[in-house]
Amino acid sequence: MTQMEPIVKMENISVEFPGVKALQNVDFRLFPGEVHALMGENGAGKSTLIKALTGVNKLAGGTIYIDDKQVRFTGTADAQAAGVATVYQEVNLLTNLSIGENVMLGHEVRGPFGVDWRKTNEKASEALKRLDITHLDPRTPLSEISIAMQQLVAISRAMALRAKVLILDEPTSSLDDNEVAGLFAVIRKLREEGVAILFVSHFLDQVYEISDRMTVLRNGEFVGEYMTKDLPRKELIEKMIGKEMTAFSELSKEAKADRREDTGAPSLKVLHLGKKGTLKATDLELYRGEIIGFAGLLGSGRTELAKLIYGADTPTEGSLELDGKPLKLQNPAVALKNKVAYSTENRRDEGILGDLTVRENIIVALQAIRGWAHPIPRKEQDALCEKYIKELNIRPPDPEKLIKNLSGGNQQKVLLARWLATKPQVLILDEPTRGIDIGAKAEIQEIILQLASEGMSVVFISSELEEVVRLSDRVLILKDRAPIAEIENGPGVNVESIVNVIAAGGDAA
Repeated sequence: MTQMEPIVKMENISVEFPGVKALQNVDFRLFPGEVHALMGENGAGKSTLIKALTGVNKLAGGTIYIDDKQVRFTGTADAQAAGVATVYQEVNLLTNLSIGENVMLGHEVRGPFGVDWRKTNEKASEALKRLDITHLDPRTPLSEISIAMQQLVAISRAMALRAKVLILDEPTSSLDDNEVAGLFAVIRKLREEGVAILFVSHFLDQVYEISDRMTVLRNGEFVGEYMTKDLPRKELIEKMIGKEMTAFSELSKEAKADRREDTGAPSLKVLHLGKKGTLKATDLELYRGEIIGFAGLLGSGRTELAKLIYGADTPTEGSLELDGKPLKLQNPAVALKNKVAYSTENRRDEGILGDLTVRENIIVALQAIRGWAHPIPRKEQDALCEKYIKELNIRPPDPEKLIKNLSGGNQQKVLLARWLATKPQVLILDEPTRGIDIGAKAEIQEIILQLASEGMSVVFISSELEEVVRLSDRVLILKDRAPIAEIENGPGVNVESIVNVIAAGGDAA
């Protein structure tokens, strides 16, 4: 890696959406011949910054320089013309065309009678050869090669366009270890040629293997720029998650231990549950009155495990038991009928039904269990709404108000009410306090503790490790889509100890 003037310089970048400051005065530099990792948890602003650089997001403030010249892109075509190319997690190629057609799309070699396909394929072969991908025939349909090879074709296309800056957004998420090694060989070759590479990945091992420098974002703000070799993993994790000082009192560990009913069989037993390419086989026991936390960074497998337990995804191995009896959850409807409920982390797109009322949102899951041919009587609906609006302190206390007009915290309480109305035995909560104010967060945490004290089994997932430690009786720690440790909560367990386990890959540092 060479030290010189940055090829990309972004200064005081701000991006705003209605009611949201997605980026606030963020700085970023990218040098020729380096791999620069952009790090941060979900919602940190990584994708927003990339879209600002590529002309997708309009700037509310700040300046972008390419080769020391100020630029203002109005779209991805402007960015490409300036030498900035992006390869996304979902490869943006045309599977109905050949490899060569994809590499040279829009830049075909033309002759007197139109496209000269022989010369076009020769040019495509040259682009593939540059990356040492000599075994691919440019005439082969793209649909016949693996996702990993399609990633390399997409990079070849970027190089055919003479990209000086290559953005790789989660390029390894669908690749196995051998495929990752092949991709990294290509990245190293491009780095040696002087290409500036912006690398985004939630796999820490891969980041430390391939990157020279990293920039950390948190909550849309710039945390810092560091040389990878100078930033230990533990410190990186702490910078990514931050240290939130809350007004919450510490909960008594003894009281939580007394709450757990583990004298009998587990309420829910997860036996070697996994899905190829998504989550490695996992074992887990959950008792009545217990809160078990899933801890790990973004992409660690927390949500993937939750969805396998709930039946939203289909496992390729393993099984479940509920109260000692085999449980086959083909889909969420079956899960609900068996008293297993799941509240999604994507409240806006997968949770609330924005154009329906609070009442309609609360009763929809219970109605699905009973069947749409047997509508819940209005009197019962009103009674349910009155009960949960009061118990969960939903504001305003109006069941006929459209849920989209409520605050995020109150929307989350309505979702809780929806699942509580089904009277679940096991409740899986995925990021139930994300994006809500501190007061609503405290209320929801108290509700979760109350549910457990009444005998409900709760799975609690949060990217805020302090929150996981505060609420959980046990913590399952995941990393790189696999469980790496399970620890009993107690006096010696805190954010730092969990960070140490994640950084050490399973063994406390």
